[in-house]
Amino acid sequence: MKCQKCDKPATFHITELTNGKPVELHLCEDHAREYLTASGTETSPPGSMASLLAQHIMAQKMQVGQTAQELAELDQQSCPFCGITFFEFRNQGRLGCPHDYSAFQPQLEPLILNIHGEVEHAGKRPRKSPKVSERRTLLIRLRREMKEAVSEERYERAKELRDEIRRIESEPLE
Repeated sequence: MKCQKCDKPATFHITELTNGKPVELHLCEDHAREYLTASGTETSPPGSMASLLAQHIMAQKMQVGQTAQELAELDQQSCPFCGITFFEFRNQGRLGCPHDYSAFQPQLEPLILNIHGEVEHAGKRPRKSPKVSERRTLLIRLRREMKEAVSEERYERAKELRDEIRRIESEPLE
C-alpha cells in the first residue's frame, strides 16, 4: 500500500475517530511524523516513530484505555520461547517466532483485525510438518541464549549452545 500523500510505501496505518466515524490514514514514515507532530503533540526533538505515536496516543487521553505505566509494563512483556519483548516488536514491526501470537494475543488481535478484517486464518496451510516449525523456534531460542551468554562473557555456556545448534542443524529434516 502506498502513502496517501506520496509514492512511498505506507508503513503507518492510523485510525482516528472523526465525528464518531473511523477515518483511516495510510502514511509513509515522513508524512506520519509530520502528521503526528502537527496534530498537537509536544514539540520535542523528533524521536522514533513509535515514541511519536505513543505521544499522540497519550495526547488523545489514551483512547485505548492504557496509562503510561501500563504501556511500560506491556513493553517489558516477552515471549517465553524466543525472548522478544513487545517493545522490540513495536520498534521493529516483526515478531520473533510463531509463539509470539499467543504471548501477545490481547495486543495483537485488534491490530490483526484492523489490518485483515478477521482474526481467524482462512487460507492455505503449510505443507511442512509442525516439527520443522518447532525446530526453527528452538534454534531461534538457542541463538538468542548464545548471544546473551557471549555478551555476559559466559563463554563455556556459549560454546555448549553453539555445539547444540550445530547438532540440531546437522540432523536431517523429516
